[in-house]
Amino acid sequence: MPYILSGSCNKLAVRLFDSYELAPQVYGDPVSPLNKEQFALVHSLVSAGAKGLSPQRLAEQYDAKMKHYEPGDQPTQDFKNVFDELSEVPHWRGVLIRPGQDPDSPLDRSEHYRIRSVRMNIADAIFESQSGFSTTGATVIADLEDPISLPHCVLFWRSSTHFLGGLGIIVLFVVILGQGSAGKALMRNEIPGPSKEGSHSRMQHTAWMFAGLYCGLNVILTALLWVLGMNFFDAICHAFGTLATGGFSTYNASLGHFYQVDHTSGAWIEYVVIVFMVLAGSNFTLLYFLMIGQAYRLIGDIEWRYYMGIIVGVTICVVCFGMVYDDFIIDPNTSFFTEAQLALRNGLFQVVSIITTTGYGTHDFDKWNSFGRGVLFLLMFVGGCAGSTGGGLKVIRHILFHKILFLQLEKSYHPSVVRPLRLGGKPVDDPDLQTNILIYFSLILVLFVFGWLSIVTLEPDATWGTTDEHIEHKLIDSATAVAATLNNVGPGLGIIGATQNYANFSWWTKLLFTALMMIGRLEIFAVLVLLMPRFWRSR
Repeated sequence: MPYILSGSCNKLAVRLFDSYELAPQVYGDPVSPLNKEQFALVHSLVSAGAKGLSPQRLAEQYDAKMKHYEPGDQPTQDFKNVFDELSEVPHWRGVLIRPGQDPDSPLDRSEHYRIRSVRMNIADAIFESQSGFSTTGATVIADLEDPISLPHCVLFWRSSTHFLGGLGIIVLFVVILGQGSAGKALMRNEIPGPSKEGSHSRMQHTAWMFAGLYCGLNVILTALLWVLGMNFFDAICHAFGTLATGGFSTYNASLGHFYQVDHTSGAWIEYVVIVFMVLAGSNFTLLYFLMIGQAYRLIGDIEWRYYMGIIVGVTICVVCFGMVYDDFIIDPNTSFFTEAQLALRNGLFQVVSIITTTGYGTHDFDKWNSFGRGVLFLLMFVGGCAGSTGGGLKVIRHILFHKILFLQLEKSYHPSVVRPLRLGGKPVDDPDLQTNILIYFSLILVLFVFGWLSIVTLEPDATWGTTDEHIEHKLIDSATAVAATLNNVGPGLGIIGATQNYANFSWWTKLLFTALMMIGRLEIFAVLVLLMPRFWRSR
């Protein structure tokens, strides 16, 4: 309701592609291609966003773009004539706004040439809300920095849904239900695998402990980000997005915005956020032990060691391959030491952001080499530790899955052998654990394939563009979109990459993504069981 009642806008009514020869889209429908003058005009307005451009500024932008298309030549028409001609075309008549045409325009843009914005519909609002509460961080909002299209109160509400989602439906249910069987069942779903050593016997006390630790970390991170140069609004919003492993930012460039403003403070902000993302992706029971001085429990936990090992190993691979393929070079004259610093910071940040399912961005990883992008895609299916705010399959499930596979392979050539499943050198007593882990991975695969094929089959090709070169990315982009929503990551590759969003998908696809986000956050068994008629008939 906040998105609908506030009149928040999620994109402009016009969508352009790489060249004036490609047909643009108006309200999602392809229209006739523009000529060079028309494309230069519309491209200038699209680049300016919902605020638009003053007549003088638009004239400068128009002339600059025309000289880019026709070097050395002057435009054949004045931009005002081009604007008037295009405004008479049926598809463009209600889209282009001239100065003084809209009496309800805010003062900062009433005298600007603009393109009309599109308000969020029901599907957009449901998608954005589910993305917030499920701590996914996927968005349908193209411009976060326009206070008219997206008021600051709505921007804060958007981030606060991360805070509530990170606090956790599981924790809230346990607090309410206390030590009842329902509360224990929910906690077992949230912490897959064997019970954590040293966990409290009282489930309600554990839930309050998690809530206090979570809120305390939010306060600490807010203070640190404030000291490092963020204003209080940005600091608290990004703290909510970090500790909830959500990823909603207040800027279009995500956390990369602060590095663009100031390299020194921006770099420190990124390093601090990396540390807190790692903490948010760790088991909160182990963080409690760390807080009371029992760090050996954290270091001795097999899941946390694997979690950190994956981060270190993948970061080394991403950085090395990235430097070989010059993924991180901005200036050709950059020294090797500077390039290594950039590669380490950006590579480490993106690896931690993806494995913890936070989804913040500081670098356009969609332009990385194929190995780097492929590794990030696989990390979407890993996730953080059990008992953390992170989504995904959880590291403990991957550990158990691989151990179960080795046991089953051994049984294929030694059928009479009896070897217990061990974790951290200790046998796992739960007799149903092996079956549950295998079923869980099977359900993830089924949901991924179903979602992927549904989007590939039913989503219009126009979502990707108007040429075969654009449409050929449909298979990969659809796969990463399903993986990013099902595992609560947020950004994917291609059309929903680090600098893109989900705004151009059709309404039914957004609702499908909403369902995937809900299933990924609430655990598959707890949601899918509701779809079984036998469940409702049983007493």
